[in-house]
Amino acid sequence: MPDTRAECFLAECRKQSLLVASADKDEAELMEVMENALTDIEGWE
Repeated sequence: MPDTRAECFLAECRKQSLLVASADKDEAELMEVMENALTDIEGWE
């Protein structure tokens, strides 16, 4: 069990939180591109 009072624990939590936030942002942008591609069916038969 990690010591949640340790300075390195706080730093690691921050690092991982930033990575998750960054991944969520990238995924949202990708999902928007995919949604736009799915709805762009003009000319399809």
